[in-house]
Amino acid sequence: MPHLIVKMYPGRTEEQKKNLAIALNQAVIDTLGVPDEAISIGIEEVSKDDWEANVTRVDIAPKLDTIYKHSHSSRPK
Repeated sequence: MPHLIVKMYPGRTEEQKKNLAIALNQAVIDTLGVPDEAISIGIEEVSKDDWEANVTRVDIAPKLDTIYKHSHSSRPK
C-alpha cells in the first residue's frame, strides 16, 4: 500500500519513466508517511488512438469522484 498506476502516451524514455517513478515515490513518502518498501508504481503506455476507449471511458469517466486532479479532457462537463 499504496500502488500507483500512471497511464500515458508512449514516447518517454526509460530514464524519464524511472525519474517519474522516483519523484512519485518520494511524494508518497513525504505526503502519506509510508515507507519506501510499501510503495509500488507501474507505468502503462496507451496509444493516443486507444486513450478514449481504454482510459477515459474505463478509468476516468466512471470514477470522477476519485479523480483529484483533472486534465482538460477529463473535467466534468
